[in-house]
Amino acid sequence: MHTRQPTRYLLLSILLLLMQGVASVCMAAVTDAEVRDLLGPPVVIEQLRAHGPDVLPVMAQLYTASDEEGKTRIANAFYKLGWPSQQAYEALIEDIRTTNPRLRLEVQWALGRVSGKDEVVDTLLGIMRNDNNALFRDKAACALAYDQIHLSDAQKADLYAGLIGGLDDPTPQVRKISIQALKIHTGQTRGFQATAGSGERSRSVQEWKRWLAEYRDNL
Repeated sequence: MHTRQPTRYLLLSILLLLMQGVASVCMAAVTDAEVRDLLGPPVVIEQLRAHGPDVLPVMAQLYTASDEEGKTRIANAFYKLGWPSQQAYEALIEDIRTTNPRLRLEVQWALGRVSGKDEVVDTLLGIMRNDNNALFRDKAACALAYDQIHLSDAQKADLYAGLIGGLDDPTPQVRKISIQALKIHTGQTRGFQATAGSGERSRSVQEWKRWLAEYRDNL
């Protein structure tokens, strides 16, 4: 019995060394060329995901160096991965006012999935209320409703405050998309109708403001 112990320990040691070797191979840094190939076209999103967040700085560099078609593709990949990245945020925010509509929409959708910065919500609220293009306003509201995945509870309260502010907007479309986004977040409308008279809307907005105050008190 005793003579077999050293052999068993030796075998265990060899097994551990082999496992460490496999782990180190799996954790090898992904190269720029590999990421470029995975970004296509077509984008191979599951293989990008398998490499983990180490791909993000490389993707951000490739995004900045790409033409508009390439940027649109990489922005969509950022969206699908949903990982926070300061480099991705800095790259994407540069194109938030691009005149290319496809790229513009992909950037609007992707920003909240790469960053929980207050500036993302503020930028999207500004687009929702002030952009001259109704499509961009609508899709900014969609991004506010679905894609702000890295916010704290306090930041969500600020987002709700911005949407409640949209209920008072003079533009009917802005009022409509604001209440739609609020309903997606909270499951409520509090009786707000975007096309109702100003008095009725005002009463509902006050209801929303009371709700928000209670929400903040419970954080």
